[in-house]
Amino acid sequence: MTAAVRTFGLDLPDYPWEAMAPYLAKASEHPGGAVNLSIGTPVDPTPAIIQDALKAAANAPGYPTVHGTPALREAIAGWFERRRGVSGLDPRNIMPTVGSKELVAWLPLLLGLKPGDVVVRPKVAYPTYDIGATFGGVTSVATDNLDELDDAVRSRVRLIWVNSPGNPTGSVRDVESLKVLVVQARELGAVVASDECYAELGWGDWDVQRGGQPVPSILDPRVAGGSHEGLLAVYSLSKQSNVAGYRAAFVAGDPALMPNLVNSRKHAGMIVPFPVQEAMRVALGDDAHVEAQKDLYRGRREQLVPALRGFGLEIKDSDAGLYLWSSAGESTWDTVARLADRGIVVGPGVFYGEAGNGFVRVALTGSDERIGAAVERLA
Repeated sequence: MTAAVRTFGLDLPDYPWEAMAPYLAKASEHPGGAVNLSIGTPVDPTPAIIQDALKAAANAPGYPTVHGTPALREAIAGWFERRRGVSGLDPRNIMPTVGSKELVAWLPLLLGLKPGDVVVRPKVAYPTYDIGATFGGVTSVATDNLDELDDAVRSRVRLIWVNSPGNPTGSVRDVESLKVLVVQARELGAVVASDECYAELGWGDWDVQRGGQPVPSILDPRVAGGSHEGLLAVYSLSKQSNVAGYRAAFVAGDPALMPNLVNSRKHAGMIVPFPVQEAMRVALGDDAHVEAQKDLYRGRREQLVPALRGFGLEIKDSDAGLYLWSSAGESTWDTVARLADRGIVVGPGVFYGEAGNGFVRVALTGSDERIGAAVERLA
């Protein structure tokens, strides 16, 4: 008898960005090459102060701690107070992560969710929220309002993802919106995990450097009501400090949840390297480089907005973050193709859920020269 053939591997959807290959090829035929504004990867140099901190900590023969050094956790607590209006955060309730994407992907599993449990994510959202639900063996439901869920689904909600400022939409949830969600989640006994990675990059009413108000955190006392019970804030330095290659991020919040998360990650060896921890510590203590980088993005945004509108795109939301969420009132792929004909590559809105159809995501993460080239081509 022959042995039964066993199939190995996870049954996951294909990585969506592979579908962009023909559009990238088309855009590359344009004189001067493609202007790729499809992926939000930083292109500007990592600030010297951060590079120097990484180098100074390069002699690291021993294993780093999963929980992070006390100095790093204290720096994160200080940053929360100084930049996010969250005072009194206990450093014990903070942990560095290997970028924020891995935490998004593994949080349902790390929280011990069980089959039948529901993870809620925004209607238009980063695909990894759904992948995390798949890894955890639980159900993902897309909604921006828990009141839209029927009682049978609502009673099974155990984790609610908030993404504010949102990727790809750039939408921001105000204090009152977040506060209502926290109250509802606590009534259900659910955890709220808030992905806040673009919080330093607010525009218009949220542009602190131009007289606006800060983007609120889920841990803000006006939102949390004096307790971080059931709340986790997730943050990454990739965008604000140009350290995407460092995989430098952290999670903070509920004092009852954090010890178990730390313990689980110890067992799995999910550790941020010590030199990266030191680079994070230094980066979080220096606001000047963050504001300088934001100035660069503001200038690029101010060039792209009128150029995209001149091309016939309407820009929706886009109140914060590195993207312009845009629609020409046609199918996503028609807009992607028309822009590729101009030598410009953008992100298809359909990659972020059914509600993203008809939209494209245009990133600000191009050099000044590439942004200038895009503006010329759009005209």
